[in-house]
Amino acid sequence: MTTTHATSRPDACSVQWEDAGLPAWGTASQAQFWVALEQPGPWGREAALDSHLSTEAGHRLSQACADAGGRLLLVRAPGRHADAHSEVDGHRVWVAGGLADEPWLLEGEVEDPAELLALPWADLLGTEPDRVEAAVPTLEETREPLLLVCTNGRRDICCAVRGRPVALEAAELLPGRVLECSHTGGHRFAPTGIMLPSGQTWARLTAERAVAAFGAERRGEIPAELNDPAYDRGRSCLSPAAQAAQSWVRQQSGELGLVALRTPTDAGEGAVRVTGADGRVWDVRATRHEGAQVTDSCGKPAKPSITWTVEPA
Repeated sequence: MTTTHATSRPDACSVQWEDAGLPAWGTASQAQFWVALEQPGPWGREAALDSHLSTEAGHRLSQACADAGGRLLLVRAPGRHADAHSEVDGHRVWVAGGLADEPWLLEGEVEDPAELLALPWADLLGTEPDRVEAAVPTLEETREPLLLVCTNGRRDICCAVRGRPVALEAAELLPGRVLECSHTGGHRFAPTGIMLPSGQTWARLTAERAVAAFGAERRGEIPAELNDPAYDRGRSCLSPAAQAAQSWVRQQSGELGLVALRTPTDAGEGAVRVTGADGRVWDVRATRHEGAQVTDSCGKPAKPSITWTVEPA
């Protein structure tokens, strides 16, 4: 089976970046943890504030996550999204934490999204989810990964046109483990996806690439076929420079383990040291590069593309 995404306009941002062959390294949205809250129905540009989720709950949860260094996403099952105003009988929830060390994923259901305000936010950065489970007892740890595909067309049409078909087909291949999600950043790389619990972020997904990413996540790895600057956006717990540096080291060394490399999470542009679990060390230089004139969001004027280049220091 060969998956293709829907046809976008020739001037769409994701088409311009794809046609120009621009790399995705260092472009994952930064988050030390992820909270994915199910909210069916349509979403607006700011999904948490413009959906059938109450505006107050959306604002309070978004702010609490941001203040603690994480991100809130709304999620829904792939497919059609009727504008139904009926009350939702419970919201499924996924919480991914420990991203910088040993990622873990909790899933469950809450009757009221406000229950999530009880999350012990600092513990979402740690390696043990016990206190998180105790704070919201309806959550429990799962070993099954979750793939979130951005389909928030009100933020950028590329995410709807390209993301929705891939999410739907991937969900048929991975029942119950693929969801549409609200804006994650990087629509110029649509279809984009985030693997939980690792926070590894992918560009230019197809259903086949989604299945490969899912299987590798189960093994605690990235797939060899996506170890490429066209697809690898990086891990969300790292700064852009650290993301790019690790991605370069992966491509050069073939190291696929998700947590096999260590880099200061706040590394800035310039010299970056990447250390392997086996003791290997790579000193590299990560640099922001200005290139081809393209638009990074549909409807906006073209400007020089900003990408990352990495070379030995």
